[in-house]
Amino acid sequence: MSIIKIPVQYVGSLGEKTLYTLFDSGANLSCIHPDFLGNIEIPRSLGIIRRLATAREDHFIEVKEAVRLDFIINDVLLSDEFLVVPELTEEAIIGVATLQKWRIKLDFDRDQVIVNPKASIMQI
Repeated sequence: MSIIKIPVQYVGSLGEKTLYTLFDSGANLSCIHPDFLGNIEIPRSLGIIRRLATAREDHFIEVKEAVRLDFIINDVLLSDEFLVVPELTEEAIIGVATLQKWRIKLDFDRDQVIVNPKASIMQI
């Protein structure tokens, strides 16, 4: 597991905000802490509650909401679903599913996130 943490701009129906985002090759899904959603987007209830395993053995976090957010990396506009995780230790996490969806590459030697502009929804 390797990680990179950089500021990323998030955009929702209520506005936008820059959050320090952890790019985590050990996390399956993308997540956001509910405290940082206030002026970005309104969470929507999930049909089925998710129980996410944590690093601590036998400890799970119940996730009841999610949001769809646009986010901008290196002037490239992307979009995905983020689980709203109450006990999240980071402002936001981009997980493997999002990395693969957008073919985002992580350069751990240079602490850089590389996004192919051709994979974007559109250029900004």
